[in-house]
Amino acid sequence: MKKLTFHIKGMHCNACILLTESELKDIPYISEATASLTERTIQVVGDFENKTVIDIMNELDNVLKPHGYSLSLEKQKTEIKWSDFTYALLFAGLFIGGYILVQKLGIVNVITSSTVNFTTAFLIGVIASVSTCMAVVGGLVLSLSANYAKGGERIRPQLLFHVGRLISFFLLGGVIGALGARFQLGITATFILNIIVAFTLLILGLNLLDIFSWSKKLQPTIPLFFGKKIHGLKSVQHTFMPIVIGAATFFLPCGFTQSMQVYALSVGSFWTGAWIMLTFALGTLPVLLLLSFSSLTVHKKAQSSVFTKTAGIIVIFFGILNLLNALVAAGIIKPILNF
Repeated sequence: MKKLTFHIKGMHCNACILLTESELKDIPYISEATASLTERTIQVVGDFENKTVIDIMNELDNVLKPHGYSLSLEKQKTEIKWSDFTYALLFAGLFIGGYILVQKLGIVNVITSSTVNFTTAFLIGVIASVSTCMAVVGGLVLSLSANYAKGGERIRPQLLFHVGRLISFFLLGGVIGALGARFQLGITATFILNIIVAFTLLILGLNLLDIFSWSKKLQPTIPLFFGKKIHGLKSVQHTFMPIVIGAATFFLPCGFTQSMQVYALSVGSFWTGAWIMLTFALGTLPVLLLLSFSSLTVHKKAQSSVFTKTAGIIVIFFGILNLLNALVAAGIIKPILNF
């Protein structure tokens, strides 16, 4: 047994740790894999026989490359492709402009609200569905499909997974909202929670831009222990296991999910919290359905530098918007975005 450490490029959040570790642990000769977000390394232990370090690195790199990661022996100097920002700013500008136009036309009223609402939650879900965070859920979907296909089942496990996921996001979102009401959150507590939501979105956006290495240390997340236990359920075959796994994705270490969970806590209402989390889950559903019932490699195509930077700019926009709205609701500043 040997222990090797490789530098890894393309990590944005704790979901990346879970994804890279689980992918490498599935390789027969790898017994252990430990990734570090701050160091941007991954350490593997296994029986490599007579393979050279270069051969091993290339094999592992081929496994991780489809998910947007690459390995190297030496620490890679971060090279920012500023040219990508030209297209990213254009695409993000069109999205944000369309978003604001929709508000001004009165189709949905989000910009003038003091907090996140269903439209914002849905759009954040759409962005999350093609991020590295949701790639972990996509990995679970594909693993379930492969495991149950061996027994001749393809559609039923996938449907149960998505039903379980939507139900859990609705019910657990409601529970979180009810907890907020139970503790009778005041103006100050609600303001703090909204600031946390804004902070989480801003850090997520910065991590997607991949400009500042320090931002990765600031991202709040639940312990990875929960994510690893949930991901380990994918190999268990039982009639209702897809429902359990779908429901458990509520606890996976995704910053987008956690920002919506914090907001659900701040609303202090079972039904509002439930609908916020369900709307967010519905935003992630189209891409996950594509992964479930087709061979389209959505996540592979979505990992381009331009795409991640576009998503990062949009997420930062939502973070700034929520921050401004929180300050307005607290009476600290006057309304700035008045459409």
